Amino acid sequence: MVAGPRYPTDHEPVVDVRPALGRFDDFATVVGTQRAGAGGCWCTAYRDSRVPNAQRPDYMRAQCETAPGPGVLVFVDDVVAGWCSIAPRASYRRLLRSRTIPILDDADAWVAVCFVVRAGYRKHGLMHRLLAGAVEHARDAGAELVEGYPVETGGSRVDVISGYVGTVELFEAAGFERAAPTTGHSGGRPRWVMRRRLR
Repeated sequence: MVAGPRYPTDHEPVVDVRPALGRFDDFATVVGTQRAGAGGCWCTAYRDSRVPNAQRPDYMRAQCETAPGPGVLVFVDDVVAGWCSIAPRASYRRLLRSRTIPILDDADAWVAVCFVVRAGYRKHGLMHRLLAGAVEHARDAGAELVEGYPVETGGSRVDVISGYVGTVELFEAAGFERAAPTTGHSGGRPRWVMRRRLR
């Protein structure tokens, strides 16, 4: 078995975050395969879970071709290493109908709902880079407010599946503040509405 790409340890790599606009192939490298009929979320669960599995790659290809794009990607030495879904709240059908995550007011918030870092690149702070890049992407698109709904860890480790929404600590380190509790959970842990005003 051939090992996949890994975070380099023999030099200080160049790490940068880029919008997913026009980068579907890189997005697909992180979230799934590009073959037709591939299962999995393809980051459609919050956008529109009604999209059938077989149509999800094409659905997200269209999202990656429509400004401002569905999120941002982090690259390490020009190799795609991770993904953050960030877009206006109105882009996420599931959030608009959520019974567990409250809409606090009528502010036109952008929302960071999902993080994925590829195996081989974890434990190098890339989620911090992704969130910082996501905030800048939202700011460049004119956002006044960014929200997220991460888990409260209580100082303990979170598994990769439960941690896809990020942690309260991650968001606090990026300048977000707790705005309200939710009744939602990830991996049995409570989630918070975290907010950062951009202007």
